[in-house]
Amino acid sequence: MTPTIPGFAYRRVTVADGVALHTAVGGSGSPVVLLHGFPQTHLMWRHVAADLAGRHTVICPDLRGYGASDKPADPDGTAYAKRAMAADIVALARALGHERFALAGHDRGALVAIRAGLDHPEAVTHLAVLDVLPTPDMWDVLHGATAAVAFHLYLMAQPPGLPERLIGAAPDAFFGHFLDLWARDPAVFPAEVRAAYLKASREAVPSIVADYRASAGIDAAHDRADRDRGHRLRMPVTVLQQDWGAALGYDAAALWRGWADDLKHSTVTCGHFMAEEAPAEITEALRELLTR
Repeated sequence: MTPTIPGFAYRRVTVADGVALHTAVGGSGSPVVLLHGFPQTHLMWRHVAADLAGRHTVICPDLRGYGASDKPADPDGTAYAKRAMAADIVALARALGHERFALAGHDRGALVAIRAGLDHPEAVTHLAVLDVLPTPDMWDVLHGATAAVAFHLYLMAQPPGLPERLIGAAPDAFFGHFLDLWARDPAVFPAEVRAAYLKASREAVPSIVADYRASAGIDAAHDRADRDRGHRLRMPVTVLQQDWGAALGYDAAALWRGWADDLKHSTVTCGHFMAEEAPAEITEALRELLTR
């Protein structure tokens, strides 16, 4: 049986033509939407969501293309643009009765959250971003041998066909590599959760690749256009990151100041999967954000 977030109700919510999101909802109070990363599902928020539900309505979807959500085809390279995925989240919140909501995202979900904040500032009241840079900055700081840490970004940026074939040949080895490498202690994933992540990922290879491919193309173009015209995140923003900048030679906080007016940037001492590795610290940071 696929694990769930205890105490949360599950439903499928239609957010676009041919796209419904598998969504867990719990708690009561002002709404907070939590978006997962790679190679995970909404389950990555299980600790934080349960804690926040004491004071908030907490909404945890699987992103389009991931988990048990729909996985539309991508014939023209736009189905997994973060602009489309962000529109999903605004539609999801509205379908659940919330015109305005706080939004937190990790990894891929953080990129969706950033785009939602840029495209829908009337809807996103507060924004939390966990362990990513905005897409143009990410591509700008990767160079030389240090870029090997992000080999998957380059693999999945290739034209359709080869990445899907290579990853599909050994999906558990591919996705499991990141669960093992990016966690300070892989034991943070209980066996049933790890199995759920691997199953969901191997059933979604084409859509996961399409999501990453978009970041090398249409997403980067959208973000650069916003950056060039000075379009910024106007809501309170909290950014939580590992200290990748020290290793890769950039100042993450300085990069983020180029995007957000009301910014709190902090380094978290754990692996990449911080909502699972340091849930108390992440919950406290989200609560602080919601007071700003």
